[in-house]
Amino acid sequence: MKMHLNGEWVSRDNVQEVLNPYDNSVVDTVPLASVEDVTTAVNSAERGFKAMKSLSSHDRYSLLMRASELIEERKEDLARTITLEEGKVISEGRVEADRCKQTIIVSAEEAKRIQSDVLPLDAAPGNEGKFGFTLRVPVGIVAAISPFNFPLNLVAHKIGPALAAGNAVVLKPASDTPLSALKLTEIMVDAGFPPEAIQCITGSGATIGNALVSNSKIRKVTFTGSQEVGEQICKTAGLKKVTMELGSNSPLIVLPDADLEKVAQATTQSGFSNAGQVCISTQRVIVDKSVYGDYLDALLPVVESLTMGNPIDDPVKVGPMVREGDAVRVSEWIGEAVSGGAKLLTGGERERASVSPAIIADARPDMRICKEELFGPAVTVMPAQNIDEAIALANDTRFGLSAACFTENLDHALRFALEVESGNLNINSGTQFRADFMPYGGLKDSGMGKEGPKYAIEEMTELKMVIIHR
Repeated sequence: MKMHLNGEWVSRDNVQEVLNPYDNSVVDTVPLASVEDVTTAVNSAERGFKAMKSLSSHDRYSLLMRASELIEERKEDLARTITLEEGKVISEGRVEADRCKQTIIVSAEEAKRIQSDVLPLDAAPGNEGKFGFTLRVPVGIVAAISPFNFPLNLVAHKIGPALAAGNAVVLKPASDTPLSALKLTEIMVDAGFPPEAIQCITGSGATIGNALVSNSKIRKVTFTGSQEVGEQICKTAGLKKVTMELGSNSPLIVLPDADLEKVAQATTQSGFSNAGQVCISTQRVIVDKSVYGDYLDALLPVVESLTMGNPIDDPVKVGPMVREGDAVRVSEWIGEAVSGGAKLLTGGERERASVSPAIIADARPDMRICKEELFGPAVTVMPAQNIDEAIALANDTRFGLSAACFTENLDHALRFALEVESGNLNINSGTQFRADFMPYGGLKDSGMGKEGPKYAIEEMTELKMVIIHR
């Protein structure tokens, strides 16, 4: 595919192959953008922003709704593209395409809800005769840097709110999965947005990332990816607004009164969908010692029932990881845990980029697989003496994106909500839950700012204060 630059679809002599993680076949090629292309994209986006400013809220709503219709028409192609370039099983690819459509619809609706406030300035002494109101205006140009693991919907979470707010966008998709982003860009152009309002440049983040983030004409950076890269972006960005959705190490607490069959199903869904390559995947299960063995007995057959294979085949539930190198890393971390005294109850076998779903019991908090973000198909399980220890173990991480707790005790549920350090807290569900309209973001090293169209629009606009002196 070509990239979208300066209002046109362009190619370059230097290209990058997009590989199918399952069999390493070439899906397509994309241009390798240069630093000069970044400058062109930003300058073009300036003109695109001027065009966006001429659109009314209803115009932006209508264009986004048209885009949602095109997503529906092209849904199967989008789902297959996700599967081929990322390795996500086709059933999950279809769900992601559906969610992308909903994200764009919600963005469209929020375009009509960007509101201002009236302030009674005469409430302060000496301000008689003064009248004030706020105006919320677009920031200008948004740099959107998206990850590989949701190559369509997480792009939608950036460009949908940006366009709804009246901004222009320069999009840099993940190098491994650029095709879904290019197809969504094509949809936005086909829907009728000004061609220069959305640029999609492909290639190496090491080459073009710094040039994009450091450009003084960029007024907002929204990034989803690793904590290390996010921190570097913040250092480079300077005086810009930033939203960082970074790493995680999500804990799931199981208390004695939990429905263990329900917990086993939730653990499997939230631990192994997309081969564990989800920011809010369940990575650590902390189980009250009184039900520890019963929980493992319930969990094991559910995990072992998961089918592996070619992700394009409908019956397959777990596909490959996006890169073989990541699969090697997951295998190494599992091996380290077992060497340190943990027990591998099932899974962990690697074939090229695929790792069979693994359950690692009797894990210790100091093990790397429990301390860092694994981002792969393995779940650790450890016992806790009581709820106090369970909460302490849950908080024993530098991350804080999502956490979960299974209990029927209201007091315990409230303690979990109040004391666990996480941006998203799930009671009687797994950690991997996100409604696309809710505020979504983390605490601690998991980032700053919120996604979800309403909340992203707040991050992608500026507030002006207008005072009328009578």
